[in-house]
Amino acid sequence: MPFSDINSMDIVVFILGGTFYGFLELTFRGYTHWSMILTGGAIVLTFYYLQPYLNQLSLPASAFLGAIIVTFYEFAVGLVVNRWFKWDVWDYSDRFGNVLGQICPLYSFFWFVICLAFFGIIKYNTR
Repeated sequence: MPFSDINSMDIVVFILGGTFYGFLELTFRGYTHWSMILTGGAIVLTFYYLQPYLNQLSLPASAFLGAIIVTFYEFAVGLVVNRWFKWDVWDYSDRFGNVLGQICPLYSFFWFVICLAFFGIIKYNTR
């Protein structure tokens, strides 16, 4: 998407997504990193663009797809910030089923639950 196609709603969604993601991290982890704010904005903007498709799916299916999307972003960002730049933003190496210490099934499950609530609110409010 060329930058000329970005509109004010995209910016608002990005900022709200980054704020929400950062708030989640502060609430459950006690701290966050600026890269997670950008990641959260990108994730929620992706959800925004996929909303017409996600609304056609059942709530569990959309939450499952959402968890996959979040996990993909976390893996990609983790490879850059943790493995490449060595900023040590997070490390799941001690978690069961982790992949290179960047993602693990437990946190993917947490993202599923969060997406279930998030998409449930969206589906309920867009009827």
